[in-house]
Amino acid sequence: MVKLVLLRHGESAANQQNTYTGWTDVPLTAKGRQQAALAGKQLATLNYQYTAVHTSILQRAIVTANIVMDEINQLYLPIHKSWRLNERHYGALRGLNKDYTRKLFGKAQVAKWRRGFTDIPPLLAHTEHKPMYARYPVSILTRGESLSMAWERVAPYYWDEIVPHLRAGENQLIVAHGSTLRALIKYLDQINDEDINNVEVGNGVPIIYTLDEHLAVVDKEIMDD
Repeated sequence: MVKLVLLRHGESAANQQNTYTGWTDVPLTAKGRQQAALAGKQLATLNYQYTAVHTSILQRAIVTANIVMDEINQLYLPIHKSWRLNERHYGALRGLNKDYTRKLFGKAQVAKWRRGFTDIPPLLAHTEHKPMYARYPVSILTRGESLSMAWERVAPYYWDEIVPHLRAGENQLIVAHGSTLRALIKYLDQINDEDINNVEVGNGVPIIYTLDEHLAVVDKEIMDD
């Protein structure tokens, strides 16, 4: 049996302000750091040993990962950062208050954009080039994504960079974002396109999968103290 642990970053400044974030690089709040530390303390009680930590290239996930690694006394672990684990890109919704968009577009439409699998939010007028993406092909830049589109970039990372370690019996820790973790949970739990609407991933709440030799899920625990 092997363990795959999923963790959403602690509360970010955008979470605190109730705004859409996506690929915008925002810091953790003080509460977010506390949530990360608590998650680390919870995981420390399980005494799992990992061989790698995987995260996005956004600071809220990276800082959370570092805090957790400190709490579990495994700061020596390699940490792999990839744009493929970035939060879903919310397009032109980015930076807008969520309650404001419900008034502007209606609750039903916003619910589809936020929780639906194939619904694409309003797109940016053009892609944005930032230094943090300079080392990647321009083709990765997007004007907005559905959850399905986000899964299309997460899946290759999971299969190429995480699955080989799991098959070798090595526990892995993924510290990422609400939407990209929802996409991975959809795959692991075999959730259909409609029911994924009801899946929530809380800030700083460890989700522990136990996988068999075929990487089928045999147990799942959500440490939502």
